[in-house]
Amino acid sequence: MACRIGELVLGCRDAEVMAQFWCEVLDFVVLGREDDGSVEIGSGAGSAGGQPTIFLSTREEPEPGKSRLHIDVNATDRDQDAELTRLLALGARPADIGQTGRESWHVLLDPEGNEFCLLRSRLDPL
Repeated sequence: MACRIGELVLGCRDAEVMAQFWCEVLDFVVLGREDDGSVEIGSGAGSAGGQPTIFLSTREEPEPGKSRLHIDVNATDRDQDAELTRLLALGARPADIGQTGRESWHVLLDPEGNEFCLLRSRLDPL
């Protein structure tokens, strides 16, 4: 028997802003809210939908140092260029982490500055 990822936890200052952004990026919905302002998002089926949920944990200040985990996303219904345009319109920003310009992915920042990558290959929707 093995484990599977049930949820990813992302510390943030404004969970509502982050929930709105990531729900639009991933076609997720808000699954629940906590009294401290934290928000859980995921597919409409929750973790039973096969994807982990994302728990946006409200923090006063970001944790020091660079995050060692980031999210990679793949478009499901358009090519990479069209998806990049959509993500930028949602509030993502390009990030320069020393890329050469020949990479097959784009490094971006979410509204609170967390790195994530848009990969080239398209995935089938769940």
